[in-house]
Amino acid sequence: MPDPRPRTRFSDRLTSRRGAWIALGVVLLGFTILFGLFGRAEAPEGVDPAPADSESAQVAELLETFPNADTSSVLVVVTRDDGGQLTETDAAALADLTPALDDDGTPAPPVISDDGEAAVIVAPLTVGDSNGETADDLKALRADLAGLTPDGLTVQVTGGPAFGADIAGAFDGADFTLLLVTILIVAVLLIVTYRSPVLWLIPLAVVAFADQLAGKVASALGQAFELQFDAGIISVLVFGAGTNYALLLISRYREELRRDDDHRRALSTAWRGTAPAILASNVTVVLALLTLVFAVIPGTRGLGVTAAAGLLVALAAVLFALPPLLAVCGRGIFWPFVPRPGEPERGPGLWHRLAAGVMRRPGRSLVAGLVLLAVMATGLIGTTVGLDQLEKFRVPSESAAGLEVLSAHFPAGEAQPILVVANTDETDAVIDAVDGVDGILRAHPTAQTDDGTLTTIMVTGEYAPGSEESLAQIVELRDAVHAVPGADALVGGATATDVDARAGNGHDLWLIAPLVLAVSFIVLLVLLRSLVAPVVLLALNIASALAAIGSGAWLSRMLFDQHALDLQVPLLSFLFLVALGIDYTIFLVHRARAEAHTYGTRTGMVRAVAHTGGVITSAGIVLAGVFAALGVLPLVTLGQLGLIVGVGVIVDTLVVRTVIVPAVFGLLGDRIWWPGRVPRVGAAAADSASVPS
Repeated sequence: MPDPRPRTRFSDRLTSRRGAWIALGVVLLGFTILFGLFGRAEAPEGVDPAPADSESAQVAELLETFPNADTSSVLVVVTRDDGGQLTETDAAALADLTPALDDDGTPAPPVISDDGEAAVIVAPLTVGDSNGETADDLKALRADLAGLTPDGLTVQVTGGPAFGADIAGAFDGADFTLLLVTILIVAVLLIVTYRSPVLWLIPLAVVAFADQLAGKVASALGQAFELQFDAGIISVLVFGAGTNYALLLISRYREELRRDDDHRRALSTAWRGTAPAILASNVTVVLALLTLVFAVIPGTRGLGVTAAAGLLVALAAVLFALPPLLAVCGRGIFWPFVPRPGEPERGPGLWHRLAAGVMRRPGRSLVAGLVLLAVMATGLIGTTVGLDQLEKFRVPSESAAGLEVLSAHFPAGEAQPILVVANTDETDAVIDAVDGVDGILRAHPTAQTDDGTLTTIMVTGEYAPGSEESLAQIVELRDAVHAVPGADALVGGATATDVDARAGNGHDLWLIAPLVLAVSFIVLLVLLRSLVAPVVLLALNIASALAAIGSGAWLSRMLFDQHALDLQVPLLSFLFLVALGIDYTIFLVHRARAEAHTYGTRTGMVRAVAHTGGVITSAGIVLAGVFAALGVLPLVTLGQLGLIVGVGVIVDTLVVRTVIVPAVFGLLGDRIWWPGRVPRVGAAAADSASVPS
């Protein structure tokens, strides 16, 4: 019976001749208003590695109350080009460097290493409000030193402020490079997917606009709520998820065009058929990201809110901007392969044959898939977490090179001294307690607050920063100074920050991971109205995520000589792998449930794989490529995250959704929907019917 209320549904209005233009006008007006509101917002610079209430963060806050709090120390390392010992002439030449180091105070006299092959000068440097401002001052300092350095000597500036400034310098233009690489990857993959010289421009333009708006919204949220986050990750998520949504919608649109000679009606049907899956997918990832508000690491917590906002922008763009744009362009946008009704039915495709083969031998297919995941997960054996400062920086830098030279010729702890802040009256008692800790070379007071109540004590240890010995030393040192009555002593500095960052990231992993699983389970429960399916599918997602992290860690060791994962990588990898993996589960199982109404569970799954296998694979490849683009950024953290998520998405797409999930449906049959029931229509629904080959 024809619909008695034609053109009354929202999707019909959205794609109608008049409604499409109205919708595009509303979307453009909304984007313009939002750009006007948030256009001046800027993403925050830098991310604090440790929790805001950690001991190292408290020390950093107290140090702001000391005189000359805007001044920090850099280390000027001098060596001979030939690697030999410094001569008396060389030592005398060090005095020529003093004028370049006198602008911000009086530098300490040079100290010659015991082997005579290096010298170090501790010099003050004014620290700006951001690493970018400090980078400008550091660049000027290095230029002055280069003009004063005699032939035969190499001068390198390193230390904490130098590292921060070099990282800021390495990111100059990196966001533009990331955006350009991401767009190129998406463009190439869309051209290959659609085999059209025109169609790929439509979803790419929509997602690109969404990415720009999402960046501004995220920056505005960051400024309003003082959130720290990595803008590159948000851009990758928006491009990846937005392109995936567009692929799903356009794939269904092309399918409907083969059934309907009215392209607007076909687009409306496609919108209604895919919007629930797209919405459920988006809600899953958004809710998973919002669990990060419970994290204690500032960058992790800030990423949750801002990335969730970015994905909501991507959802709105694909559901409300892309359909009217496609409606205006018409069927010809698919040229030269324009789908039309009445085209001869093609025989069973690759995905249909693969799914049918899995369904005939589900037990064997399931075992093979799980064995593959288990082998990949063995990469977790021997994987450690935590990179030192040298390992975090992927691109060469003067600060990293200088630190290596310093560590080779001086006690390793010289590069990053430990800072203790205590009540001035108990300074001597605190120093005595510090001297009693193993591995401490020296400790001496360096500054007092204007009222004289607090004193900073600089402590130098013998262990390399980031090593297990140095981390254990911080714990022992804190126990020692906390025991001094009335001192209220706190231990900070770079190594102490590393200790607090490790503890904070460990806390976040064990808190957030169960929350992400709970969110995913609830979404699947509501969508599928079943208890068995969510439990089974979520278990498979966990196995897939562990396999991806294990294989990614192994590849990092084998290919890039990175012997540990950075602190945030395990949590963010697990979050993205589970949440994005649920995306593809929703795309597949939502279609399988719809097909099961007519064809039964097993045959319905075969048909679902046949219809969605191509689009899910395309979406997975696009998402993997987009995450791989993080490798152009200079931090190892982002490269490792891109590698693990990229590998995980490919495995999830080609193995889990194509083999393992259909095998589970083949083994369980209708029991997968328990306690719900799948209604059947006609004899074709009989699940006992043979699966087509």
